[in-house]
Amino acid sequence: MSSLTFRSSRPDSWTMPRAHRDASQRYMAYGPIRPMEEPGLIEKLASIFRR
Repeated sequence: MSSLTFRSSRPDSWTMPRAHRDASQRYMAYGPIRPMEEPGLIEKLASIFRR
């Protein structure tokens, strides 16, 4: 077994997560939340008539 250890001056991303962003800040930066898939033609037509 080796006694060498790995040292880095950069903090690990798992121990130093990104700072919390407010929902309004996220919205201003990235826009509205969008679905993973674009809605199909029938879903688009149905949403028009649901209004």
